[in-house]
Amino acid sequence: MQSLLAAAFLAVGAMKIFTDKKKLASTFGWVEQFSDPAVKAIGALDALVGLGLILPGATDIAPVLVPWAALGGIALAGGGSVVHLRRSETPLAAVNLIYIALLALVAWGRFGPYAF
Repeated sequence: MQSLLAAAFLAVGAMKIFTDKKKLASTFGWVEQFSDPAVKAIGALDALVGLGLILPGATDIAPVLVPWAALGGIALAGGGSVVHLRRSETPLAAVNLIYIALLALVAWGRFGPYAF
């Protein structure tokens, strides 16, 4: 589950970083409410969460960062839910709530009984 979350966050982050804002806006309406640097920054944070869910545990360098990356992902997904709810995009907000639940499970497991 942790690997799938990492892949999802990396893919979404890369899309936000490397795709033109106008092209993103044709698919994701919320992009119009943010500046181009803000969209790129959100994409960079998404990518960092994805990397943080995998690299520390895989390299055994500071594995305590994995649950902290999960908490960062919860913050990003929570902010995304708020944006989607304000735009009456309930299905997209629901997807973010699923991400929040899965990330909370990772954070709980890695801080608690299944710490590295």
